[in-house]
Amino acid sequence: MNPRIISANLVVKLTSFHRERTTMFFTIAFPIILILVFGTIFMSQDNVSYHLCVQDLDQTISSAQSIKTLEHDGEFKITRVDPAANATQYVRDNKVNLVLVIPKGYENSLMQRTDFDNPDASVTITYIYDPSSSSVVTKMQILDAVLAGINQEMSRMPPFIRSAQRSILTRKYRFIEFFIPGIIAMSVMTLSLFSTVDSDTELRQKGIIRKLSTTPITRTDWILSGILYQFILAVISTIVMLLVSYAVFNVSLHIDAWLPAFILLDVIAFVGIGMILTRFVKEAQSAAAAANSISFPMMFLSGSFFPIELMPGFLQKFAKMLPLYYVNEGLRASMVFVDNLAALKDAAVIGVFAAVVFILGIMATKWEEGQ
Repeated sequence: MNPRIISANLVVKLTSFHRERTTMFFTIAFPIILILVFGTIFMSQDNVSYHLCVQDLDQTISSAQSIKTLEHDGEFKITRVDPAANATQYVRDNKVNLVLVIPKGYENSLMQRTDFDNPDASVTITYIYDPSSSSVVTKMQILDAVLAGINQEMSRMPPFIRSAQRSILTRKYRFIEFFIPGIIAMSVMTLSLFSTVDSDTELRQKGIIRKLSTTPITRTDWILSGILYQFILAVISTIVMLLVSYAVFNVSLHIDAWLPAFILLDVIAFVGIGMILTRFVKEAQSAAAAANSISFPMMFLSGSFFPIELMPGFLQKFAKMLPLYYVNEGLRASMVFVDNLAALKDAAVIGVFAAVVFILGIMATKWEEGQ
């Protein structure tokens, strides 16, 4: 190993990166775009409110008060529907997914129950909904909960079962702060994998790798300079993503030595996979397709964008076989939960995987065969 040769090759790679605008875009700009888009979505979910159309056929003080209760307790944005309108047709014509209909006689039935203690007095509130909507079930569940609370209050009986919330975290974190570590892990993966596949395949096709065997640079020098190059790009990309996250979304994440450690393990693991791919896939187009076939399942199944608990059981088991899953979990353990023991366990798993694939990648890299 010659440090001077490694540093010289590293300078060449960094200079080439500066000239390649497409690579710069996917290294820095693309992850930032993902953070801004998903961060905006997640911020709106922190203060979520649903649009609810209400048709009041009773037009009384009691029905108006009940609508205010729905607006306050259910956090709905209420739109009034003309009592003369056909509620079913209104749903179709206005592309809404739910209209709540308060029937005629609502106040009279309420007075029978409260003022005259008539237990048989009741009223039926109708939900007219579009079952094809993905959010309508959530709306109806919220409405059921609010109406259950109204019924409980009218019964004048204290609730038997109460609920209390207790977070496993000492501080309250927003979903965007769980999302950022996943984007960091995913960006480092795609950068390391595709850069290795693209550059090594191109150099092999041009015959440059075979010519390297006649130069003072060794395979070790070449591979180590490549690792350092990918690591520097990954660190730059991560710093930019964190700066944008702090500036735009005011995230609260714990930064310590685990962050560069997981970035390095992520780089080594996927550079190793990239070297293995370029050994067995000859053309640049085929190599890129092979890289896509590896990166895309990991991107969407390893928990980068959403928790794996939302997936079916068999997919959860598959996700836990993917290396990116342990990078995601390790970064979240250190940056969100501040759980060093969990971070250590995840680092051990991805470390063993990285060592195995990196050794196989080195064995697959041969000067004399043009790769």
